[in-house]
Amino acid sequence: MSEQKYLCIQRSQPQSGNDAPPAPEAMKEMYACFEAWMEKFKGNIVDLGGRLGGGSVVSKQRVIDGPYAETKEVVGGFMIIRASSLAEAIVVAQECPGVMMPGSTVEVREIHTG
Repeated sequence: MSEQKYLCIQRSQPQSGNDAPPAPEAMKEMYACFEAWMEKFKGNIVDLGGRLGGGSVVSKQRVIDGPYAETKEVVGGFMIIRASSLAEAIVVAQECPGVMMPGSTVEVREIHTG
């Protein structure tokens, strides 16, 4: 079976103003987990994307600033991976350290190219 590309959309709960930044040791551990995950799945990773900042919602008629503060979840980033099946893409996404954070999810969508 040929490999497909999948878009992985990182979602999380909005942070409150009371959330303290992670301790340096926790950040060091997180980066080590992320590097180990990248090494394990280097054959699947096409584009790690990145963190998303503010933007706009565009239609033919108007442009609206976004994202919105009242949303229940925030799209924080994306990546594109390659896998032989949706099941394999899900395994890559489930093992990503970012999904292990409380309130975080990854939406996995097949990219149709033709």
